[in-house]
Amino acid sequence: MSKRAVILAGGKGTRLRPFTVVLPKPLMPIGDYAILEIVIRQLIHYGFNHITMAVNHQVELIMAFFGNGSKWGITIDYSLEDQPLSTMGPLKLIRDLPDNFLIMNGDVLTDLNYREFMEFHLNRKNIFTISSYRRKYISQYGVLETDEQGRLTAFKEKPVYAFDVSMGVYAAHKSILDVIPENQFYGFDHLMLDLIQRNTPAVVKPFGGQWLDIGVLEDYSEANEIFEKNKSLFLKNL
Repeated sequence: MSKRAVILAGGKGTRLRPFTVVLPKPLMPIGDYAILEIVIRQLIHYGFNHITMAVNHQVELIMAFFGNGSKWGITIDYSLEDQPLSTMGPLKLIRDLPDNFLIMNGDVLTDLNYREFMEFHLNRKNIFTISSYRRKYISQYGVLETDEQGRLTAFKEKPVYAFDVSMGVYAAHKSILDVIPENQFYGFDHLMLDLIQRNTPAVVKPFGGQWLDIGVLEDYSEANEIFEKNKSLFLKNL
């Protein structure tokens, strides 16, 4: 199994302001830990021993906190972008990526088994694998449905819609680097559309456990509550 992971930790965390004026988003606390420390401890538990952090905003604080990884007995290094490159653009700066590697956001609280996810990707020989989660959204409004003449045919009071969303956790084959342009703002959305156009689409693997994106204020508050109630779900050695 590939033991390399790239953590995207360069965002400014604008949705968590004013908290992220002082701290970079990856250092936001969940219980007694920074969210990125939880992620790193999880990756170590599942066998990853080399982590590259793609960093930009408040990089000095992140590097001071995590250092070279010796605290955890692993290798941590850094890829610094000197201009915003979005989510997939920074991968082009990392010159020593293995054939397959994990990519993930540094602000995800989940109990996903990263080893099993990576093995799924490798066994299927996917070019890109997305871990997905089913989220439900409640409309704040009553929804009107009409026919072509504008006559009301149905009314739904605050209906619930369900969508499969990306968890911000991916596995990739390094051939995706051939698609990513040099030194350009290039996001997850760009890569997905380009892979579809090339007839080499990503594969989606649904996940039914716990997942929260702490970059969203509501999820951040909920993440703290869930973590405090069941730390051992997220950190197996507690």
